[in-house]
Amino acid sequence: MLWKIFITAFCSVFVAEMADKTQLVGISLSAKSGKPIAVFFGSISAYIIVTAISVLVGAILGKHIKPEFLRIFGALMFIIIGT
Repeated sequence: MLWKIFITAFCSVFVAEMADKTQLVGISLSAKSGKPIAVFFGSISAYIIVTAISVLVGAILGKHIKPEFLRIFGALMFIIIGT
């Protein structure tokens, strides 16, 4: 079951982040600086922190709010932010 959650999270994030503005920032920083390794590790570090915060908030909210509400709220926010 743990692997199923891992694979689902990996695939979801991988597909969602493809051709995202984060990648465009990485491309431009790497091209401008000429230091792709530093850009890589800086980007990975930032993403680890952002993901840790997201997971922590999700775990806390999951204990106090019904999962159905979180799913609907997340979908609505995705639509609102995406438009």
